[in-house]
Amino acid sequence: MSTNIVPTVGIFLFLSCLITIAGCSGDETQSKSTTLHGSGSTFAELIVRKWASEYEQRDPTIEILYEGIGSGGGEKAFLEGKTDFGATDAGVSQQTLDSVDGGAIQIPITAGIIVLAYNSEGLPKNLKLPRDVYSDTFLGKEIMWDDPRIQKANPGQTLPSQPIITVVRLDSSGTTWAFTNHLSSISKQWHEKHANPKAISNEDLGVKTVNWSGQPLKGKGNSGVASLIQRTPYSIGYVQYGAARGGNLPMASLENKAGNYVAPGGTSGLETLLNAKLPENLVGYYPDPDGEHSYPIVTFTWMLLRQKYADASKSESVKDFVQWCLTSGQDYSEAAGNVRLAPHVIRAAEAELAKIGS
Repeated sequence: MSTNIVPTVGIFLFLSCLITIAGCSGDETQSKSTTLHGSGSTFAELIVRKWASEYEQRDPTIEILYEGIGSGGGEKAFLEGKTDFGATDAGVSQQTLDSVDGGAIQIPITAGIIVLAYNSEGLPKNLKLPRDVYSDTFLGKEIMWDDPRIQKANPGQTLPSQPIITVVRLDSSGTTWAFTNHLSSISKQWHEKHANPKAISNEDLGVKTVNWSGQPLKGKGNSGVASLIQRTPYSIGYVQYGAARGGNLPMASLENKAGNYVAPGGTSGLETLLNAKLPENLVGYYPDPDGEHSYPIVTFTWMLLRQKYADASKSESVKDFVQWCLTSGQDYSEAAGNVRLAPHVIRAAEAELAKIGS
């Protein structure tokens, strides 16, 4: 009889452990008491997802879901009340923020570099591109890779006698906005053809969608553009630095306002933004920055937030998450292909963040 008791007790204990483990697992799942939904910029998608993952480890009661659907889509979802926060590389007007029930704010949350990445087949790794060449190329003009202007900027390099194939964004995009803002600032012809007709200054000439001339290839999101460049010989396209690096794509050094060719990277991007003066609404654009070593296409990504959420608990969760992104979260910038915010930008963003729940 005793020989039957031991296995019975063993089975009972085993089943009890399984029940306990299942119960603990259920408790862990149920412990996610607050979910924050966000969407928007694919430019900032890598770093926002990294922030979400790291923050959830810090506070297991919070779940943060982010969908990279492009700045235009993220703005729309936020304004329609479908998300708790949006991310945009273009920023929105104060009038738009005021239209949100209870009010809304926007703060710079990260910065990034837009690069001209190209397919490596038949082209040198350290390519230099003059600004008049790449503005002409994206105007739809047929430019050859061995164009005399490119050859002059790359002495001693063998360049193929092949037409440059452009790759652009299909969706409404803040990356497109920042890129076209730059092009409109450096090219009179681009300005006349594509600049935002509603622009109120020479620093907000960009558009989120373009009726592109020529026959460019079109990809959805930064990853879609990067993928097309990878598969298409003699192609070039504009993408976020991290997306190009992740796809192992070479990136051109671009001619800046001072006439120097500057390679994209965290140092040259920070050089551009260190002296950036933010306006009162924190939406500042720098389409053709000064500075001997400044990289010419750098932009902020802004986070759209409500001043009042449905309950105080969500307000505190949002504020704490964003505060963490502005401080500890900046340590993940370089790994994600972004640029760390300058201290004066962080201070201004924190002051604006304090308005939530007030």
